[in-house]
Amino acid sequence: MHLLKIPKKDVSAILLVFNREVGRFIFFVFILFFDSIYFSKHISDSQLWINFLMFAGFFKMYFRATLRVKKLMIYAVILGFLGEYLFSIVLNMYTYRLQNVPLYVPIGHAALFGRIFMFSKASIVRKHHKAIAQLFAIFMGLFATLYLVFYSDVFGFLMTICVFLLLLKRPKDRLFFYAMYFLVAILEIGGTAFGCWKWPETAFGIVDFLPSNNPPSGISLFYFLLDVGCFLVYIKVHRTAWKRWNLISKK
Repeated sequence: MHLLKIPKKDVSAILLVFNREVGRFIFFVFILFFDSIYFSKHISDSQLWINFLMFAGFFKMYFRATLRVKKLMIYAVILGFLGEYLFSIVLNMYTYRLQNVPLYVPIGHAALFGRIFMFSKASIVRKHHKAIAQLFAIFMGLFATLYLVFYSDVFGFLMTICVFLLLLKRPKDRLFFYAMYFLVAILEIGGTAFGCWKWPETAFGIVDFLPSNNPPSGISLFYFLLDVGCFLVYIKVHRTAWKRWNLISKK
């Protein structure tokens, strides 16, 4: 296994990068409690304050990011808002507590995208990207299997298989999307546990023969659409820069 070949010194460095780039986003999941059913019922409806906190965190991260990441984050906000409105309001694939699309959600998509992008591009992470991707893959397999066995999450399990299949011939992209799966799983578990949003008992509430958990384990598959969309928009708008990046990568 690639994991066993990583020197202890490098493991510490990887954990440091993970904590810096990803740990802060995981902390935000706990802030979702302030948009929970319990908090709004017994204390106050504070969704407005969460929107403010997310905006503040987004701009702090935005001004510290590279020019390329800044542009990708802006595209992520725009596509995230359009995607959320389509999937939640129009198609009713899932429902938010107030039957709306909270402003912190599309902003959160961009922050999630940016954090994982910077984590996956860190030099120490790139050095051991196969081993780290392997670790995330093991987590994905265990997570989806446990959800299937204990929660009859057929829908989530099938989506997890789709994630593996989509990346079967794209080894260089696995780390980014596997890390995305990991963070999305934490985000979805926290958000649904607090009651900030809810997924139906079957796939999209329409496909009755595909039982689903709340949340489905492989729901990150839909986040991938956002990520791919961001890259496609970036490539279209910045063709010259993208060609130069590809040439540098090949060298």
